[in-house]
Amino acid sequence: MSVIVITGGNSGFGLAGVRAFAANGDQVIATVRSRSRQTELQELLQSEGLKIGIKVLELSNTSLFSAFVSEVVDEYGRIDVLINNAGILKPGACEDLDESSVRAVMETNFFAPMFLTQCVLPVMRAQRNGQIIMISSLSGVAGLAGDVFYTASKFALEGATEALRHEVDRWGIRVALIEAAQYATQIFRSAGLNQSLLPADYPEDSPYRALVETKLNEIAEGMPSARDPQIVGDLMLKIVQSDGTRLRWQADELAEMVVSAMHGQSDSERDEFLRSASGIDWWSLGKTHAE
Repeated sequence: MSVIVITGGNSGFGLAGVRAFAANGDQVIATVRSRSRQTELQELLQSEGLKIGIKVLELSNTSLFSAFVSEVVDEYGRIDVLINNAGILKPGACEDLDESSVRAVMETNFFAPMFLTQCVLPVMRAQRNGQIIMISSLSGVAGLAGDVFYTASKFALEGATEALRHEVDRWGIRVALIEAAQYATQIFRSAGLNQSLLPADYPEDSPYRALVETKLNEIAEGMPSARDPQIVGDLMLKIVQSDGTRLRWQADELAEMVVSAMHGQSDSERDEFLRSASGIDWWSLGKTHAE
């Protein structure tokens, strides 16, 4: 029985991971952002016959992390696995997003997982064992137009995780990344998007509006066939049960294809692949809309 900490455990990948580890008999501690979410998650899991620990942790307030880690260790004795899952999305072109939106994305998607990891590492070093799993994205592999700062947060997370892997392996601490395509999670709804997926307050006069709207509408069209988040939750369990030698884990066949295609390409080949994959040739050619 392992002690598993999962951030953002009330929905999407986090909830899927909670279910996978709880069903496996592990001791799970899920973090949520508010008391109301804590209550909702507790009631949901009770209805499913699952019992876990649920703690409120505001990930934008890194000053709370040390006390949170100490509380978990005092209560459970150790931390075997930290899964940095929580993330947010602020869709839009680079020129259109204000500083507060950009900082919110970087704080939640990059700084929070890295600083929480900092607080957990001393525990794992003392144990001379542990595992840290970062939830990345295909946006951490391929930079697509209309997705600049979410992409930046995931690229930063991937680079830091790869470097961290070599810093901590001497203490038996394993590090892994999950790279996933489109799944039926709540990330778009929590971004405050309207029915067309374009943020309600997106600048009407933005020169990039057509690009961002087209991109988000394509995502909306794909949602009915989006993959089940439980695929990623089950993958988390598989990673923990592995020998820890693999860094990057693709969650699905599309992720495998993209990662395979991105490696070994020249810059021009990479650009061509990205424009084709995201369907933005029309934008780069100066056209007003996708054909």
